[in-house]
Amino acid sequence: MEKTYEFIHNPVLKNEVIEYLKLEKGDKILDATVGSAGHAELILKNITPGGLLIGIDKDVEALELAKRRLNHYNSDSCKLIHGKFENLDAIFRKINIGRIDGALFDLGVSSLQLDSPERGFSIMHNGPLDMRMDLSDELTAWRVVNKYSQEKLQKIIKDYGEERYAKRIARSIVNMREKTPFKTTEDLRNCVSRAVLFQSRRHSRLHAATRTFQAIRIEVNQELAALMTVIESLPQFLNHGARVVIISFHSLEDRIVKNYFRRFSKEGTVKLINKKPITASPSEIDMNPRSRSAKMRVGEYIR
Repeated sequence: MEKTYEFIHNPVLKNEVIEYLKLEKGDKILDATVGSAGHAELILKNITPGGLLIGIDKDVEALELAKRRLNHYNSDSCKLIHGKFENLDAIFRKINIGRIDGALFDLGVSSLQLDSPERGFSIMHNGPLDMRMDLSDELTAWRVVNKYSQEKLQKIIKDYGEERYAKRIARSIVNMREKTPFKTTEDLRNCVSRAVLFQSRRHSRLHAATRTFQAIRIEVNQELAALMTVIESLPQFLNHGARVVIISFHSLEDRIVKNYFRRFSKEGTVKLINKKPITASPSEIDMNPRSRSAKMRVGEYIR
C-alpha cells in the first residue's frame, strides 16, 4: 500500500509552535527537520503570500512526502532540500539565503521512520538493523552492534541511553554475536530483554530495550553532535527578533538546548522566552501518545 502523509505525520505541539514562532506575512522561516511537512504546512499558511519556508531533511522518503503535501506552493514560497541541518551554512549559500526570521527544530525519530519496519528504528516492528535517517550514510546499527568493542558499546549505551545496566547489556551483545551475528531488531530486542530480565523493569513504562535502541540510533546518526553544531552556528543566520523553537524528546537533547540557550542569554544574544520547557496538553497526549515526551524551548535572538 502506498503511504500518505495523512497517515504519517501528526505534528507535535502544532499550536504552540505557530504561536511562539511569532509568524508574520513575508517571513523567511527554516524548518530544519521538515519531515512529512505537518508543521511546515501550518507555517506556510501564516507567512504567505510573500514569505518563504526553507525545509531541510536528511530522509529522502520524508522529503518526497513533504513535496506532495506542499505541491501547491511554488519555489518562491517553499524550498525543500535534502541535507543535514548541521551543514546549514553550505545549504544557505547554495540557495542564496542570508538571514531568516525564525527556525523550527523537531528533533528525534519521526513517525514515518518508527512505523517503517524496514528502517529498523522501532522495538515494536521486526526489521533489519539499520536506523539510518539518511540512507546514504555508511554507518548502520548492524555495524555498531556487530563490530563495536564491548567497551565502546557500554559507553554508548550508558551515555546516549542513560541505561544503568549498560555494562550487562554490552557484555550480552558481545557474547551473543560471538555465536551468531545480529541481523534484526528482534535479535537485539530479545538480547537486551534477556540481559535485564531479573532487573526492576516490571513497573516501567519503557520496554527494557528502549534505552539501548535510542543509544544506538543516536550513535548511528550522530544526533547530539549535529545538534550542538547547528545551535552554535545559528546566530549568524538569524535576524534581530528571530525566534528559534526546538522540540526535543529525551533529556540529552533537552539538556543541550537548555545549556546553549542559557549561555547565549548570559552573552546577551538570546532572550529566553520560556525558562521551563513547554509540554503537550493532556488532550494532545490522548490524541497523539508520542507527544508525551516532547519538550519545547524557545529563544529570541536580540542582537
